[in-house]
Amino acid sequence: MCGIALIVSGVRIELSSLLPDHNLPFPQYPHVHHTGFSIEDIKAALQRRGPDNLGTRKVYLELTSSSYADIEEEEEENPSSFCFSEKKNDCITSTYEVVQNDDSIVLNSVAELHFVGATLQLRGVDPVFQPLVDNLGNVLVYNGEIFGGLHIDRNSNDAECLMHALAKCCSCNWDEHETGCHCFEKGKISVTKLLSTIRGPWATIYWQDSSKTLWFGRDALGRRSLLVHWPTLDDPRLLLSSVSPLSPIKIISDSEVGDGIPDHDFWEELSCGIYSLKLDKLKLVGCLVGEVRRHDWIDPELNELIKWERTYVECKSYEINSLGVSDERAHHITKSTSANGTSSKLGVQMNCTAEHAKLCADSPGSLLNGATVHQATSLPAHRVLDALRESVARRSIINPILQATMGKSETGVRGKMVPVAVLFSGGLDSMILAALLDKCLEPCYEVDLLNVSFDEQFAPDRISARAGVKELQRISPLRRWNLVEIDADLSNLTSETEHVMSLINPSKTYMDLNIGIALWLAAGGDGWVDTGISNNFGQYCQRLKYKSDAKILLVGSGADEQCAGYSRHRTKYRMGGWLGLHEEMKLDMQRIWKRNLGRDDRCISDTGKEISVFR
Repeated sequence: MCGIALIVSGVRIELSSLLPDHNLPFPQYPHVHHTGFSIEDIKAALQRRGPDNLGTRKVYLELTSSSYADIEEEEEENPSSFCFSEKKNDCITSTYEVVQNDDSIVLNSVAELHFVGATLQLRGVDPVFQPLVDNLGNVLVYNGEIFGGLHIDRNSNDAECLMHALAKCCSCNWDEHETGCHCFEKGKISVTKLLSTIRGPWATIYWQDSSKTLWFGRDALGRRSLLVHWPTLDDPRLLLSSVSPLSPIKIISDSEVGDGIPDHDFWEELSCGIYSLKLDKLKLVGCLVGEVRRHDWIDPELNELIKWERTYVECKSYEINSLGVSDERAHHITKSTSANGTSSKLGVQMNCTAEHAKLCADSPGSLLNGATVHQATSLPAHRVLDALRESVARRSIINPILQATMGKSETGVRGKMVPVAVLFSGGLDSMILAALLDKCLEPCYEVDLLNVSFDEQFAPDRISARAGVKELQRISPLRRWNLVEIDADLSNLTSETEHVMSLINPSKTYMDLNIGIALWLAAGGDGWVDTGISNNFGQYCQRLKYKSDAKILLVGSGADEQCAGYSRHRTKYRMGGWLGLHEEMKLDMQRIWKRNLGRDDRCISDTGKEISVFR
């Protein structure tokens, strides 16, 4: 997990295509002091996400008689040093200068791009330092994992491979469906095309020097956080950051929209997608100007995914009867209408499968034949498990750089070999993840099961977690399962609550805060281990202080949204039939990036861990 950020100052940014009512502020020069967040505030917020390295890179933009030149400044701990290189591209001349903490240097720049990258490196062999800069002058900060679409060798680093691929992209700022660019004939692809092919969670900011274009965005589901501050009259800068620095926030209500007004409304979640900001010179004013464009996903599979249009199932009576259902029950199942009583067809039909009928069988006296249902559902169930198993396996690979850090302690004594932990409630989703993880890890590795309770041993999640550990020990007795019991009292978490309030920003409800605190405490892994439970002795022995050092955390969040796990889903089905259920789940998935995923990423990653979710 990494933390990324960018501050753009001195550029007049047009947002009419995204925000029609947006007032266009006139930019201030980059050396002007701003009352909002500073680069130091953002660095402090990102440091916890990327404990391995924190770096910055400046790009100064200067107007020349024909266009503008740019100078890069990198802050390092070494003494000041300079290295110059020049290149000419038509009327644009670029000059690069590397300096260190020298405020006396006066640059005749009109705009500035300030990149920040905090790194938690779990892949690759050699250390990687962000921001990444290549010999073409491109700059990249990246937070994510690449599981497909771009070939990554086992010992390679995702960010470095992406940087190499981006350097080969077309610099004409055209999309695949647009005409006028001949780079595609030469075998080049657009930045939009490349980012659309990536499979996995990601958020990124990329400066393409050849086209003087800034690219930024996050994956189609929004599994990695990226906040944005669009330029305003109060603060005309463009800011992007994985997380908000500490600021006063007012919790408004449990609902999404409350009666109160937030004390600080600086940030918002960047909508999922790919954005570009191409800079140009405004001749009459003598400043830089650019318009933010949002680009469509090139991959048709992603476009289908974000629509979340599940095929409608209209069960025919004879199909249900073949599953062993009586005529009376079949009539109930096929009677699927919308809330207003009209037909609830969604346009595309497919054969009824037993799992759809099983959803209807919500009473103990279900008329469905259990054996027939099991036979009919076994094939799709195995397909789902195979996909989940593959997903867990990819996320739990022990790369050399991760393996080198395991088992080390501050005292130099060899510690436990625990590369992966599971946020564990003992519920269905966390139990499945733990069981699948057992199939993907060698028996020599222990697994930490992180469980938070605000009512000590009496909380339902604590009771189910202890029962779940016993079940895991039964199916995998060779594995050491460490149930890490994290006890907390909300009345004694004043300072922690203020910190988590900053992490959940721009989310502001009490529900967000409660979930955020639980996730943050669980990811911290600071709790107790009952040796009787962990050793499978069948009795309580000794409760020892324990802190999980696992760098990878498996989280089952999103399972309820995808699989209709909330009680309101059953209510929607009863009231509106299949269409009502479909529309509710579609709404859940289309807003999950804003309501859940960004918040969860910020709270968990703040502990220096990598969150892995399965969507």
